Amino acid sequence: MNSTTIKFLSVLWAAGWLLAGGEVFAEHLNRAVTRVVILGSGTPIPDPSRSGPSVAIVVNDQPYLIDFGPGIIRRAASLSPAWGGAVRGLDVRRFKRAFLTHLHSDHSAGYPDLILTPWVMGRNSPLEVYGPAGLNAMTRHILAAYREDIDYRVHGLEHADPEGWKVNSHEIDEGIVYQDRDVRVIAFRVSHGDWAHALGYRFETRDRTIVISGDTRPSENLVKYAKNADILLHEAYFNKGFERGSESSRNYHSTHHTSTVELARLANRIRPGLLVLYHVLFWGADEQDVLAEIRAGYAGTVAVASDGSMY
Repeated sequence: MNSTTIKFLSVLWAAGWLLAGGEVFAEHLNRAVTRVVILGSGTPIPDPSRSGPSVAIVVNDQPYLIDFGPGIIRRAASLSPAWGGAVRGLDVRRFKRAFLTHLHSDHSAGYPDLILTPWVMGRNSPLEVYGPAGLNAMTRHILAAYREDIDYRVHGLEHADPEGWKVNSHEIDEGIVYQDRDVRVIAFRVSHGDWAHALGYRFETRDRTIVISGDTRPSENLVKYAKNADILLHEAYFNKGFERGSESSRNYHSTHHTSTVELARLANRIRPGLLVLYHVLFWGADEQDVLAEIRAGYAGTVAVASDGSMY
C-alpha cells in the first residue's frame, strides 16, 4: 500500500466512511467487534507455558498479528474452532497480516512457521508483513532457506497453492502504515537500548483502540501515542528481581526494558482503560507479586497476561 493510498484512506476513515468495490462500509464498521488475544506472553526464557511474544487483534473474525515468537502458531490453533477453541479468527489460514516490533529473535523466531504452516493448511494468498528496517532481508533469507520445501509442495503430488507461501514484506517507520475497512495501524518509535529500529503499534478500530509497546524502556513517544487507549499492552520486569541482579544485568535491563515501578508512573500519565502486562520478566516472582508492584503506584485496572488471555 503506497503513501498516497494510505493518506486517501485516512481521510475516509476520519469521516467515518470507507469505500470498496463501489460500496460504502459504514454499516459494517459500526458493527465492528474487536478482541485482543495473547498468543505468546513470554520472553527469551524457554518457559513451556509461555510462547514467544505475540498478540492477535481480531476484528470481525479477521486477525492482525503483532510479533511472531516461537510457538505462536500452535497456540493460535489451540484457540481456534478446528481444535476445540472458540475464536474463529484464529484459524491459521486467516493469518495474512502481521506486524513486527523489532528483529530480536524472541519476537521473530516463529516467522518461518507463520509463513509456511498456514500455507500448508490452505492459505491461498501472500502474507503481508510490516516491520522495521531489516525485515526485507530476513524475509528473503527465510524463503531461500525453505526453497526446496516450497518447490516440492507446489510442484509435487501435494499440489499446494502456488501463492500462499509468498510474502510481501514492507519496511516501515513512524506513521500510518496500514489501513483497511476494519482497522487503522499507526507505528511509532520506541527506545530499546542501542537497537536501531524498534517500534510500537497503535491499532484503531470502530470500537476500541489498542496500543502495543513492543520492547522498550520508558518512552515519551509511547506516552504520546498511547493516549486515550482502551487497552495498553506493555512489557515489564519485576523490580525486586531486577534489584537482586548483577550490575551488568541491571545495566542491560534498565536501558532496554521497563520496570513495574516505571510502568506505574507511565500508566498514571497515559490512563488506559486497561493495562495489560506481557513479555514479563518474573525473576522468581509470580503474577500476584508483579501485580502488587504495579498497584503500589497505579490505581487503574491492570492484568498480567498469560498465553490464551483474551480482552
